[in-house]
This record gives sequence, structure tokens and C-alpha cells, in this order.
Amino acid sequence: MSAGTWERSARAALDTVFDPELDEPITDLGFVRSVTVTPDGALTVRLRLPTSFCSPNFAYLMASDAKDALTALPWTRDVVVLLDDHHDSDLINRGLAADAGYRGTFGAEAEKDLEALRLTFRRKAHSAAMERALTLLLRADPDLTEEDLHGVVLGDLPDAAASGALLRRRAALGLGVAPCDPVLVDEEGRRHPPGEIPLRLRFARAVRVSIDGNAHFCRGLLRTRYPQSAADQSPRAEDFATAEQPVPAGELLHLTAPPKGYVS
Repeated sequence: MSAGTWERSARAALDTVFDPELDEPITDLGFVRSVTVTPDGALTVRLRLPTSFCSPNFAYLMASDAKDALTALPWTRDVVVLLDDHHDSDLINRGLAADAGYRGTFGAEAEKDLEALRLTFRRKAHSAAMERALTLLLRADPDLTEEDLHGVVLGDLPDAAASGALLRRRAALGLGVAPCDPVLVDEEGRRHPPGEIPLRLRFARAVRVSIDGNAHFCRGLLRTRYPQSAADQSPRAEDFATAEQPVPAGELLHLTAPPKGYVS
């Protein structure tokens, strides 16, 4: 394989690495600063983040996931992932080089298990993806009400990017992906009572708006910090359909607290 082919292979692997909070690939966000491959298959990837004080556990998770994805490629001989310009860059880079793991890297500062953190954000990503898919369905059928969503199953969703994204988020949580499985469910896959549907949908919309707003903000911060990164950022395709029509004014004002049982 040529160096160019290897680089394309490495970037495709990095497409599978997501920012846990923003629910977007680090490649689309512009977080991949450079990919360098030597003729003998040694690979070095440099990452950058919107600020020097981005959460260290998020930064470590993305860098570690990137190294795992690249190491899994059959042609790599040696993989080095470096995080640039972060206040914990030296610590994180040493931990990655030693394959020390999260707790081995941060020691006593690693208060929470990284997998627990990952699960929390997977659940939020699922809520947002669920809301996108159901909003598209409501807009496509004016006769469909929010209460009717109680009976909607995956097979009722249109063949659209938002539906595929929802299936991927469900699979990541171990939720059912069969056509007969209900769409509007909690993080354990349990169907909500009919009377709670409007509230659950509004809360899912609040989660989605929060994720999208943070993603927009972080993209802007990255472009400000690294002007050349604008060329590396890709649009978030699955947002196009929901972005065409704004959320009705005041729709989120009824939401004063998360529904009972929601894990934040």
C-alpha cells in the first residue's frame, strides 16, 4: 500500500471516533490536525481542541479512542497519538504512549470511571437522535400528533439519515433495532406511558438543542483558535432536516426539570 492509501485508511478509522459530548466524529469537527505515515507503516496523528481547558476526561477519551481505532488497522506498525495545546497535553500524551489507561494516566484525579461517562453521553446522543427522527415524522404527516408517537415503531420511520443515526445510537446502547421495536423509549428501551409522550419529546428536544448548540459553539471556537481548521470541518448532515424548521416558540418553556428517571 502507498503512503496516500495508508493516510486515507487512517482518516477513515478516525471517522469512527466521536466527541462524546458533541456526538460528532472528530474528523468532521476539525479536531484532527495532521496524519503522518512513514514508508514502513509508522503512524503519527496530532489532535487539537477548541480550547486549552477542554475537559481532560473528554480529551483523553477522544485521544484514546483514536489510538485504539488506528491500532486496529492491519497495516500499522507503530501508532502515536498526540494531543496539542491542551493544559494536560503532557500528561495525556505520556499516558497514551505507555498505554496506561484512564486511571493510570490521571491517578487519583480519575474520580469517575470512563465507561460510565461514555454511557451517559451515549444516552444523551440517543435522546437527541430519537427526537430528530420523530420530529421529521411529525412534520411529514400533519395529521400525526405527539400522542400518536406512542405507537410508532422503527419500521414507520422514513428512509432518511436521521433514522439511520437513531439505529446506530440504539445499537451502541444495546437497544432493539428491529422494525417492530417502539421508537420513543427510555435509556433502557422501555416504552413511555401515553400520557407522558409530549413531556418526553420536549425533554428529548431540549437535549438535542443543547448538543447542537454546544457543537456550533465549539466549532466556532476551534476556527477562532486555529483559522486553518475551517477547511477541515464538515457540516453535520443529520441536522439539515430539523434545522429547516425552527422549534415552535415557547415549546421548551414547559420543561422545568428532567423527566423522572432521566440520567444526566
